[in-house]
Amino acid sequence: MRWRRVDNPDVIDRRGAGAGAARIGGGLGVTGVLIYLALQLLGGGEAFPVDTGFDGGIEAPGQPAGIPPSEDPERDLKDFSGYVFTDAQQTWQETFRREGREYDNAQLVLYQSAVDTACGSATSAVGPFYCPGDERVYLDLSFYGDMQQQLGAGGDFAWAYVIGHEVGHHVQHELGTSDEVRRLQQEDPDRSNSLSVRLELQADCYAGVWANTVYEQGDLEQGDVQEAMTASEAIGDDRLQRRATGSVDPDSFTHGSSEQRRRWFEEGYRSGDAGACDTFSADQL
Repeated sequence: MRWRRVDNPDVIDRRGAGAGAARIGGGLGVTGVLIYLALQLLGGGEAFPVDTGFDGGIEAPGQPAGIPPSEDPERDLKDFSGYVFTDAQQTWQETFRREGREYDNAQLVLYQSAVDTACGSATSAVGPFYCPGDERVYLDLSFYGDMQQQLGAGGDFAWAYVIGHEVGHHVQHELGTSDEVRRLQQEDPDRSNSLSVRLELQADCYAGVWANTVYEQGDLEQGDVQEAMTASEAIGDDRLQRRATGSVDPDSFTHGSSEQRRRWFEEGYRSGDAGACDTFSADQL
């Protein structure tokens, strides 16, 4: 993916700050397998380095203060993440504007190991997540290495898909979709998991809608879409459960199967239309 460095006050770098270790929800659904794999690493492994493989993008003036770029081993990954987040939000700003709606920006918080949020404290084992309480996406850059080394989903656009998915949750918050889902879950707990799956698949579809705008801008490179599709499959509930426990329990799915996650990302990418992402009306997911 072609990109450039941007200066965005909505990107907050908190790497190095510590926090508690309580679990919270709202991530990509990778918690179980990452904890399982982390236990394997504790048996004699070591942390994976983050090898970004990025070309560094295009320099832009007015970079924010923080870790000096020359001393930041994750500079390219940090700046790429900030660009994707900024570009995705610009897509939704324009979409909302065309529909006569107002779009309030989310913020992206980059952290390391653990973080405090309005939704509680979390460790990086949760994976990337969105907190509606403070309208922020939380991202530990080490998850890039986890995706590549542990889940077999490497590449810059696989990472971009992850960010696009979390921005999709902010879109759902702005539209009131997530609040409505929580209401329905409280009214009918038996449908809680199935409603969660539809919410997550819609966020996948929204990520695909954003990917379509990247294509229209001419910024996609060969293999980018396949990287995103591979990532969507890698974090399907069925694949994660099988890796973590050796078995699959569809009734416990909260994010959707690999096939479903790929299908809805593809639907958003193919159509480029958020209206095509109505997973709640679909008879078959």
